[in-house]
Amino acid sequence: MAGPLQTEMETLLQEAFSPVALDVINDSASHHGHSGDDGSGESHFTIVIVAEAFAGKSRLEMQRMVNRALGDIPGERVHAIAIKASAPA
Repeated sequence: MAGPLQTEMETLLQEAFSPVALDVINDSASHHGHSGDDGSGESHFTIVIVAEAFAGKSRLEMQRMVNRALGDIPGERVHAIAIKASAPA
């Protein structure tokens, strides 16, 4: 079951990009007890997103677009987010 931050990230990314594929994966359990684990169960995520908005963009540009769409979540409310963004093939 998705937690509140995971659900918020999914909603923000759907609204920003209307992706053809989106998977927000909570990796927090595998980081339990490590640096950045705040005990919330929502400290580390992987985002896999495929959207037309990423066509022609570099990997860095796509990551910046995703981070902007997430607002204050990366680095403030979530310790780490791995982003795997691409345009449809």
